[in-house]
Amino acid sequence: MSNIDTLLEKISKTRENLLNHNIYLNLNSEDAIAKFMETHVFAVWDFMSLVKALQKELTCVKTPWQPTKDKVSRRLINEIVLGEESDIDQNNNPISHFELYVEAMDRIGAKTDSINTFMENINGFDSIDQAIDNSLIPDAAKDFMKFTFDIINNKEVHVIASVFTFGREDLIPDMFINIVKTLNEKEESKSDDLLYYLERHIEMDGDEHGPMALKMISELCGNDNNKWNEAAEYSKIALEKRIKLWDSILKDISMN
Repeated sequence: MSNIDTLLEKISKTRENLLNHNIYLNLNSEDAIAKFMETHVFAVWDFMSLVKALQKELTCVKTPWQPTKDKVSRRLINEIVLGEESDIDQNNNPISHFELYVEAMDRIGAKTDSINTFMENINGFDSIDQAIDNSLIPDAAKDFMKFTFDIINNKEVHVIASVFTFGREDLIPDMFINIVKTLNEKEESKSDDLLYYLERHIEMDGDEHGPMALKMISELCGNDNNKWNEAAEYSKIALEKRIKLWDSILKDISMN
């Protein structure tokens, strides 16, 4: 069994629990999806910081320019940066996936005050933890983001890459997409922007990026058993953090 297969086996049960989470059965109305998006948007946002951390580590972002060692990883990250930071909207206008998501929130009727205020004030604090603590963000989202930035600020690149690869936004099951498609078929639906975001995101993660990401992990961990163990450990924690986030959102939805 390869190291990648071993890692995947170690996280498989946690990943399955996430994909089968009860939250998806409860996202059966635009109101419920709007509530979901109000918290999930913070995970959509902090994903970009993971991407940028990897871009900084695996590509050359300074002058004078020099080619970095890992050709596969730098291609993968540059492609993902292009797709995530500079995609196109339904009218072929340049837009990031984060901005696309916020526009979808506006369209469906989700509140965007918290995320917009956070984005406006983020540079007014000495640290990202201060910015998170002093913003009106759901507690579960605060915990989720603090984990992300702890990984970015304190862990080696193989751990950052593992959390990015195994714990992030590609973990959207077909069930959720089918729910959104069903809602979108209703007259005067407001979920078409969300459906576009989901489909674009999945398209960007398609057949090419997945295998490239696994190759990136293999290159970064090499034959170092400690690195492979850390990759599995933190990938599992990332999935557990996502489950806690879903638990909190499901509780909020159920209370309404």
